[in-house]
Amino acid sequence: MTRFKQAVYLAPGLRTPFGRGGGALAAYDALSLSVPVVRAMAEQVAGRKPDLFLWGSVIPNLGWSNLAREIWMDAKLDAAVPAYSVVLACGTSMTAAFSAAGTIGPGVDVVMVGGSEVMSRPSLGLTSQANDRLLGLFATDPAQAVAALGSLRATDFNLPTKGWANRITGRTMGDHMEETAKQWGISRQAQDEWSYRSHQKAIAGWESGFFGDLVIALPELARDANPRADTSLEKLAALKPAFDKSGLGTLTAGNSSSITDGAAGLWVMSDQGRRRLPANLPTVRLLDYEIAAVDFHKEGLLMAPSYAIPRLLDRHGLSFEDIALWEIHEAFSAQVLANVAALEKPGWIAEKTHVTRDFGRFPWERVNPNGGSVAIGHPFGATGARDLSQAVKELAAMPRPSKAIVSVCADGGQGVVALLENG
Repeated sequence: MTRFKQAVYLAPGLRTPFGRGGGALAAYDALSLSVPVVRAMAEQVAGRKPDLFLWGSVIPNLGWSNLAREIWMDAKLDAAVPAYSVVLACGTSMTAAFSAAGTIGPGVDVVMVGGSEVMSRPSLGLTSQANDRLLGLFATDPAQAVAALGSLRATDFNLPTKGWANRITGRTMGDHMEETAKQWGISRQAQDEWSYRSHQKAIAGWESGFFGDLVIALPELARDANPRADTSLEKLAALKPAFDKSGLGTLTAGNSSSITDGAAGLWVMSDQGRRRLPANLPTVRLLDYEIAAVDFHKEGLLMAPSYAIPRLLDRHGLSFEDIALWEIHEAFSAQVLANVAALEKPGWIAEKTHVTRDFGRFPWERVNPNGGSVAIGHPFGATGARDLSQAVKELAAMPRPSKAIVSVCADGGQGVVALLENG
């Protein structure tokens, strides 16, 4: 069973190395950092162009409205290719893939999708009150308006100093995740252990060459800057809590994804479209997807994947053990641990999702074999495409038929999950 009228396939795209916030890639913006990725991917397709281009970014920027079209034109590629932008918080570029899959049909066989974020350089916005005051002055007395610009105060700005807090609650993702970690009893030790393994696996992935054909080197950076070969459980345990500083906090800079700059792409194709890409590029089938949302006043802000996964598996009669690969976005180590704890809790799935099947044992050993966002980094708009590209390459090398789940949590109490198959 599949969601689509015809078979839809995914192939790994390319991405930049992911840079540390304030580091090597900080001089870019979401537009300029995307251009080298898009140009490199365009070189892969016969005829040097896809049929459609979808791209997204999460942090707003007044310099553009349709980021995808601006990237395409700055890349100096065929202007006849339509382009539009997609946004769904951290699930942005995965949602772009789902949107692209829905366009596959007559005239659309190959779609390039992806996303980017330069978290080092967020735009500063004025509060509505300051904005109205200045607009009024510019309309009546431009000279006074210019003078007023010099007297703006910190309170006149919407500053991103709270980690892009949820607008409704005013609390950061970390603040919310601290609450969820306590609710689910996720210990500091368990979080640090997950983080340590993520770094180990990401470093091993680089050393083995796994990332070599997924990442393009930039003049400023040749490989991911965030994975730490020198970290240890002792070093992680020594870090102070980053969000709850009351003495009860468990989330630290070491077990949370970091401020990151990066851009990542992905290919979405019909069966016919696969012939326009290099023969050595692995492809897998996108069977289905689920987008879930929860009331984050009642449930954890980042817990929607635990609702989406059972619904998606149930539609296909699958258990947890039927999934050979789990690629789960690590916004925080605690986020992965809490969502899976929910899936494992007796009765929880039936109560929350009304799916009554027993999905069996969860195979922890199959999660993120080449590391996740805690180690690699999390540029909001790029993470979905990075996760999917990584999963496609991993899954394509497994015995056939094998299946994968790719899961990304998102601000606003949402989650996006894909079901892939290499058969």
